[in-house]
Amino acid sequence: MTDKITVLRDKAAVRWTALVFLAFAMFCSYIFMDILSPIKDLMQSTRGWSSTAFGTMQGSETFLNVFIFFLIFAGIILDKMGVRFTAILSGAVMLIGACIKWYAVSESFIGSGLEGWFTTHLNYIPVFQELGISPFYEGMPASAKVASVGFMIFGCGVEMAGITVSRGIVKWFKGREMALAMGSEMALARLGVATCMIFSPLIAKWGADEASATFLQDVNVANSVAFGVILLMIALIMFIIYFFMDKKLDAQTGEAEEKDDPFRIKDLGGILSSWGFWLVALLCVLYYSAIFPFQKYAVNMLQCNLTLTPPETTSFWASNTVTFIQYGIMLFVAAFSFISNFRKGVQKYVFLGIAVVALIVYCYMGYMRQSAAAIFAVFPLLAVGITPILGKYVDTKGKAASMLMIGSILLIVCHLTFAFLLPLCQGSAIGGVILAYITILVLGASFSLVPASLWPSVPKLVDQKVIGSAYALIFWIQNIGLWLFPLLIGKILDKTNPQVVSDLNAGIITAEEAATSYNYTVPLLMLALLGVAALILGIVLKGVDKKKKLGLELPNIKS
Repeated sequence: MTDKITVLRDKAAVRWTALVFLAFAMFCSYIFMDILSPIKDLMQSTRGWSSTAFGTMQGSETFLNVFIFFLIFAGIILDKMGVRFTAILSGAVMLIGACIKWYAVSESFIGSGLEGWFTTHLNYIPVFQELGISPFYEGMPASAKVASVGFMIFGCGVEMAGITVSRGIVKWFKGREMALAMGSEMALARLGVATCMIFSPLIAKWGADEASATFLQDVNVANSVAFGVILLMIALIMFIIYFFMDKKLDAQTGEAEEKDDPFRIKDLGGILSSWGFWLVALLCVLYYSAIFPFQKYAVNMLQCNLTLTPPETTSFWASNTVTFIQYGIMLFVAAFSFISNFRKGVQKYVFLGIAVVALIVYCYMGYMRQSAAAIFAVFPLLAVGITPILGKYVDTKGKAASMLMIGSILLIVCHLTFAFLLPLCQGSAIGGVILAYITILVLGASFSLVPASLWPSVPKLVDQKVIGSAYALIFWIQNIGLWLFPLLIGKILDKTNPQVVSDLNAGIITAEEAATSYNYTVPLLMLALLGVAALILGIVLKGVDKKKKLGLELPNIKS
């Protein structure tokens, strides 16, 4: 018992510090993951990327993970080599892929020999083309092809990082506040989404006058990607610092990650034979497929459905200063709402009240800026506030399967609202923005139910020695959806908006006008149906848990 006091993970401050390093690395990776999402319209107007090209590139992130089974290998690497090695490897792989993507969208790529080669090659890939899963197609811009290659490599790194961070949290928090830790990690990571939505358009447009006739020539989308590359350098540094903390923990406990319990291929049989594992994995792919692909199109969806009138270029609301002020307020909201969960009595409600007032101010500024990206950036803020509540509840009370069902219901309602109610508000500048804000906040809140309830359930379903492989298998199944649905959304947009595509090809409208003229009803209906399927699986999972006593509804912390 006396030795236990000296172990690092028994000290709350130290284990939460380790979590901060892991979470901040994921924060940086989440920014890069959606770095082009809020500037889809600029990619169409400055690089000639259609919705199909944009969707194909976005879906490429998970291509190698799904079809080359890289995630399975990543899980094996994690189980054999341990958290430390895999964390640094994932950080390096993310950075390499990001650099390739940056070059693809840079001015240096335009007119290069590489652009010529990619224009005439990779238009047909045997087998993949016949199966309809090719990551490229004839007519796809060369810059989109090379960006896809970089994004594929980045995707290998980011998904490897995801399973590594999950395994790391299990290592430091098992038997303690694990759901709270996982929820908090994901809450911080999702602030990366908001950061991306706010700063990516700003950085791309830096120095460009939107009222100028040369505006599109002055826009530099490569600057946004370069911003993400710098952040991934920081993420790698975070993983290196974690390496030394984790090494010290193993020195104290006498654990040897790769020697005590070596991985065997046959151990996967125990994972794949679990009904609970398959239900959790399918829930994951359905739920995440309705969220992450949507994030990549959300800003453009708002641009197409809201009546937004950009402020005068000389106005305060059009300045770069207001962007930084709004981001500061966003961090203020996140911090106070998060901290309120750890306060008691009057202090708790004071912190919460301050966060609510700051959130209202943030939303008002977003409305005044008339920016779809700034409006969608509110997405993670309610999640940051309630994730600790949900995580603590799962830790102490349980009910993880029930929470997944509630999250699915909220998901369905939000996508149906975007599909049918938001278009009715066109012409109502204030009404449309208010409805968008409320729906986005609720969608973000529903998303927070997953890390707080689903991920901490995995250790209850598989043996400790194959947790890395179990997370890898779930992530692999999830990646099938993350590859497929961005691609489907892009193709569906072009197919269900033939007039927009026809007018663009005929030169009747500009690429800039086409980018904000799409009808998103059908893609949103598809995402709502994913929520319906997730709800059905949630009901089945709860029944299986009750019958087989998997413990999903039981608390993580045993009294």
